Amino acid sequence: MTQRPLALLVAGPTASGKSALALALAERFGGTVINADSMQLYRELRVLTARPSLAEEAAVPHRLYGVRSAAEPASVAWWREAALAEMAASPLPILCGGTGLYFLSLTEGLSTLPPVPAAARVQARAELAEHGPAALHARLDAETAAGLRPGDSQRIARAYEVLLGTGRGLAAWQREGAHTGPAPWRFAAIRLDPPREVLRAAIAARFDAMLDG
Repeated sequence: MTQRPLALLVAGPTASGKSALALALAERFGGTVINADSMQLYRELRVLTARPSLAEEAAVPHRLYGVRSAAEPASVAWWREAALAEMAASPLPILCGGTGLYFLSLTEGLSTLPPVPAAARVQARAELAEHGPAALHARLDAETAAGLRPGDSQRIARAYEVLLGTGRGLAAWQREGAHTGPAPWRFAAIRLDPPREVLRAAIAARFDAMLDG
């Protein structure tokens, strides 16, 4: 039986050193760094999202960084397909980022959902910005809300836009819909979890660098 190819997942909070580790692994083992951060997809947000520098991106192959306009929302399903294409072209894919839904779409699969109108997506994001995630969480159907933390803004906004756009809760669609299944790879995960005081110092230093830049 043919062994499935290996892919590395490098995860962790903001400023934990994910990008530096992914770069070192790619240099050492001839891998490709594939973005798994939803904000670093957008080309206009290089500085704000602390994307790898131009020199770092030139040192080893980097994929799915700055590939979308901020006016083009990218769904998890879109990212999954794009990531799988890049993974297939790499001898060692190294997926690096902090968007947990992206990793789960590969390791556990993704439910097939109906298309959500753009107006519902815009409304959900606007209400999230105005009222906060806890308020939107309270508006979800009970089944969907039970599976989400009230502070998980990204997943709550996605669930709310599905509810607005289809009239049904996300949990019901996931339960009844088709499922892609896990991607055909062996995943080895590395999660960075520095002490809180180290993270605070790193975030402050990053913010200062953004201002200087």
